[in-house]
Amino acid sequence: MDGSGKSTQAYLLLETLKKKQKSTCIRVHPENDNWAGKKARLFLLSKGKNAHFASAIFYMIDVIRSVLIYSWRRVDYIIFVRYLMGTAYLPKPLHIVGYNFFACILPKSKNMFFLDVAPEEADRRIRENRTETEMFESYESLKKVRCKALALTRFNQWTVVDGGKPTGKIAQILSSYLSNE
Repeated sequence: MDGSGKSTQAYLLLETLKKKQKSTCIRVHPENDNWAGKKARLFLLSKGKNAHFASAIFYMIDVIRSVLIYSWRRVDYIIFVRYLMGTAYLPKPLHIVGYNFFACILPKSKNMFFLDVAPEEADRRIRENRTETEMFESYESLKKVRCKALALTRFNQWTVVDGGKPTGKIAQILSSYLSNE
């Protein structure tokens, strides 16, 4: 969820894997390297139901584009940030329908992590670190999205990691899962 440290952890993991001489690719959605990702980001910075719907559509296009382009690359690891959990931003009960639909058609890994953080902590981090806030980055939205995302972790093989821990400790936890392969 927003403010959990997922991008920070993804880039730390990327560096750890590179040091181990693993080939890697990272996709942080929405991405700024394509039209759909740019549109998703634009609508995330807007307000209202139309912006919510538009951000979801462009986000899905961005993710599907990434899968089509990057999942076929011959690399040891592809790190996707948000990916399936982006469906937690959909209204109830569409978040479950969306998740199950995309979980059926998108590739999954045995290493899928959800960084859980209390909404109060996520809100604090966002206020301290962002110059602009997205539509889902209010305290109330963070509470709702967290609840839906935690429910989605029950599907598939999600590992819930305490995102409230120090950055280095979280990085060690994530790395340890990959070391066991």
